[in-house]
Amino acid sequence: MSDKYVAYAGSYTHESSKGIHIYDMDVEKGRITERKEVQIDNPSYLVLSHSGKFLYSICDRGVAAYKIEADGDLTLINVHTINGMRGCHLTLNKQDTFLIVSGYHDGKITVLHINEDGSVGKITDEVFHKGIGSVAERNFRPHVSSSVFTPDEELLCVCDLGIDQIKIYEFNHTTGKLKLYDIIRSQLESAPRQMTFSPDGRFAYVVCELKNYINVYSYHNSGEKGRFEFVQNIFTLRKSHKSNSAAANLIFSNDGNNCLCSNAGDNTVTIYKVNKETGELYTLSSLPVSGDYPKYISMFPDDKHILSMNNEGNSITIFTIHFDKGLIVMNGPELKISRPNNLVIKKLS
Repeated sequence: MSDKYVAYAGSYTHESSKGIHIYDMDVEKGRITERKEVQIDNPSYLVLSHSGKFLYSICDRGVAAYKIEADGDLTLINVHTINGMRGCHLTLNKQDTFLIVSGYHDGKITVLHINEDGSVGKITDEVFHKGIGSVAERNFRPHVSSSVFTPDEELLCVCDLGIDQIKIYEFNHTTGKLKLYDIIRSQLESAPRQMTFSPDGRFAYVVCELKNYINVYSYHNSGEKGRFEFVQNIFTLRKSHKSNSAAANLIFSNDGNNCLCSNAGDNTVTIYKVNKETGELYTLSSLPVSGDYPKYISMFPDDKHILSMNNEGNSITIFTIHFDKGLIVMNGPELKISRPNNLVIKKLS
């Protein structure tokens, strides 16, 4: 009997979406079928607990916690304030004891304790970024876009695309407190949006939204500052498209041999081959996703299909991917969904 999976899609609810969309997945066919919606205001970003028991969602009132039932349905546990403007991204430590909320609008990182029953507990730390950016009306002040733990979880890396910095914090897994450790300064007006580590944890990949490129760094757990060493800078766009685009989301294939980056404006996904020894990327192709503003992309568990969440096109498009040819082929009709923003996949017991 093949494994069963369910997918949860986060969306904005100012148009026709009501909340979190739950989809049943047919991994072999590369399709998803909507089961239901769970009503909540603007669940724009979702994250699964490492235990697989809970789902956490951004919402207007802060953060919502859900218990994942045996069939994949969701039961609300609680909603907790983040004491600030609504967040845009969530990260959990591996022990599922702390939840980190990135605040785009107020430039704040909020750390919340997660209780044993999965509920969101008290705020343990709040850090406001300071500084002035370089692009008027866009990067003139701090905008925290995402965070990620280093593979050893000693450090929390926080991307601030408003001030072109990735701030590195020591993270205390007992108290949930942050202490500034180091800063990676990205190129002027580059807007570092997302950092992702390779599956083996040796390399970090930073998507720079406004310059439309990826910065590659090696990561060394040396116990000293300067753990990140620059390796490569590579563009995410086709040579023919040079304006009105923004690099959006980077993911790895489950085997780590390839990675993909979506590009808004250009409305493409660029496929790379990964050199696992050096961390360098080699462009295979850049192909259209048949949707407007692919803000988020997701890989099926079998590495044979990808989903593109087309935020401004109000759709999800699915493709069969052939890494050996650097090719994606549309797999079935688009799925209509209002303002999709991200998607997570859960394997059912």
